[in-house]
Amino acid sequence: MSTTPDGRPIPPANADERAMLSAWLDFHRATLALKCEGLDDRQARLASAAPSEMTLLGLVQHLAEVERNWFQRVFAGLDMPLVHAEGKGDGFTLVPGRGLDEALAVWRAEVARSRELVAAAASLDEAGRLSEAEAALAGTQGLSLRWIMVHMIEEYARHNGHADLLRELVDGATGA
Repeated sequence: MSTTPDGRPIPPANADERAMLSAWLDFHRATLALKCEGLDDRQARLASAAPSEMTLLGLVQHLAEVERNWFQRVFAGLDMPLVHAEGKGDGFTLVPGRGLDEALAVWRAEVARSRELVAAAASLDEAGRLSEAEAALAGTQGLSLRWIMVHMIEEYARHNGHADLLRELVDGATGA
């Protein structure tokens, strides 16, 4: 597998659909990890700009929550508690004592579980189920693994844009 100069895996130019979606999702996961590399807890807690309270630590926590929600709760139908129940339960709330290393370890464990569920799926057409409230918003209760993976790529890409700006604010690092 080829990698970028900073070590992120380059998605293949030609692959089957599952391999392509998995590779792009892993590329974006690696981008988030890269944005956090070398930071201490104080730096990871720096907010972007008022009125936003978004931080790199909050993004890592949020994406752990998102991994669990879409792959374990929705796709696999597991009754799982929130990863970070503080605040709105979306992962963005920071708590004293939880640092970046701990948050990254939790996020990596959620990513590993997501990869296991994707690998075990017979087809990208396998569907997970939304709650009735979520289905009312989405217009359907069943969502394919394909839809979930595309959504996760979008989720990471959007938040990696936030991470770019946050990292630049922290120490001036840009790119990637």
